[in-house]
Amino acid sequence: MKRLEKSKDWWRGAVIYQIYPRSFQDSNGDGIGDLAGIVQRLPHIASLGAEAIWISPFFTSPMKDFGYDVSDYCGVDPIFGTQADFDAVIDTAHKLGLKVMIDLVLSHTSDQHPWFVESRSSRDNAKADWYVWAEPKPDGSPPNNWLSIFGGPGWQWDPRREQYYQHNFLTSQPDLNFHNPDVQGALLDVAHFWLERGVDGFRLDTINFYFCDKALRDNPGLPKDQRNASTAPAVNPYNHQLHLYDKNQPENLGFLRRLRAVMDRYDAAAVGEVGDSQLGLEILGEYTSGNDLMQMCYAFEFLSPERLTAKLVVETFARLAKAAPDGWACWAFSNHDVMRHKSRWNLDDRGLKAYLVALLTLRGSVCIYQGEELGLTEAEIAYEDVQDPYGIQFWPEFKGRDGCRTPMVWQSDNGNGGFSTAKPWLPVPAEHLGRALSAQEADPSALLHFYRAAIAFRAEHPVLRSGTIADLTATDGLLTFTRDGAGERVWVAVNLTDHPVETPVPSGNWAALGGKIGAVPVTKDRLALDPWQFAIYRAA
Repeated sequence: MKRLEKSKDWWRGAVIYQIYPRSFQDSNGDGIGDLAGIVQRLPHIASLGAEAIWISPFFTSPMKDFGYDVSDYCGVDPIFGTQADFDAVIDTAHKLGLKVMIDLVLSHTSDQHPWFVESRSSRDNAKADWYVWAEPKPDGSPPNNWLSIFGGPGWQWDPRREQYYQHNFLTSQPDLNFHNPDVQGALLDVAHFWLERGVDGFRLDTINFYFCDKALRDNPGLPKDQRNASTAPAVNPYNHQLHLYDKNQPENLGFLRRLRAVMDRYDAAAVGEVGDSQLGLEILGEYTSGNDLMQMCYAFEFLSPERLTAKLVVETFARLAKAAPDGWACWAFSNHDVMRHKSRWNLDDRGLKAYLVALLTLRGSVCIYQGEELGLTEAEIAYEDVQDPYGIQFWPEFKGRDGCRTPMVWQSDNGNGGFSTAKPWLPVPAEHLGRALSAQEADPSALLHFYRAAIAFRAEHPVLRSGTIADLTATDGLLTFTRDGAGERVWVAVNLTDHPVETPVPSGNWAALGGKIGAVPVTKDRLALDPWQFAIYRAA
């Protein structure tokens, strides 16, 4: 497979479009999206101005967690197609100028993976130590107090070995033992396999979960006033612990350096998912600092249920500057695991536009989740239609992740939104049809066109991709900051509220930018912004 020629820093400031393949486009009429469907719809992503795609897992899997439980790292699950279909994704994307990042789930496998089948067969087989096994306490209970993020203990009893195995997620997702160098070597081989097939990088699922504490020490409890629901729903007792020992271990840095060395041979890049409610930004800094670890990570500050206010943005960047002065963040408002931000933060299209401008002008790379360019809301899924095991476990207080995973809507005059000719694996909400791609293409005022224009604006100004950021302030819901770099100085003001605000204009000679996306003209002394308005000034 011919690899795409690219600069080493292509990822810095890139706009990455996330594809959830089950829900993107069905090409064969079975109600499930597939790789051939992705090929069909790649021109849409290119038209947005995105520079890369991130494809959620398509590997061979029993689909207990919809592909995040891998049984063959180098195989394509038949529901998604074949290796030839994946090669077509690579070829088509590269012809369109799109890099391809794939979702690698390295912390755990399916319990149907041949590695685990062998590991659990005895205590003395060749892969006996490839997973995290532990003796019970004298009373038969689990070795410590670790919890699963999907609810219940983080340990499952196995009668064949008469031991517990660790699982941070479902019981059918046993955790690999990264303390074993053979495990590390096998996973590096997986990365090499896909890089050879032409991928340009990886999204690394649960990157801070790779290692656990060798001594299996108990996690300490977490006071109620320090808990938040950024990585697990509030009803989940997982939030009651400070996760010092079941993840976030210092040994992870050594493995990440080995992985980076493999990627560097291909000018590939990775974005790591840091899942931690207390230490997310600190870990982001640790994993992205210097030139021998990951290029970028994202934490959950912008994915939190709590409304992202100007004040929270400023506080986040202050923490980031302290924890990761030379690190690099990748920001997102939505993904396949959280409620869509239009519903989560109760935004109309004006609000969505203002938040997008903030996202695209802040320092960092950006992930866009499929459907957000259409302004899709979180779907209401009836209990009988729920597929997500997370939602089944905590229903109805937490209804799971199905609401953000409903099929993409391409056509407004089709009951399935043009996604499939068969009944989709999740229902297509009727209210989404009016926001289908076909309807918005025909409407110059539609949100879709704003996304295209705003992403194009970012691309036109390198300072927004890679420049420094300074002077972040939050006043009455107004976010302001400056960006410097590439011979350009830019001042940005975004009203992230539904009420008017005013702010002094920094001294200097300014010219207005962003007229095509609705930015307001230059004013002297004081700037008045209506709800959700924004201004972008360039130093003359």
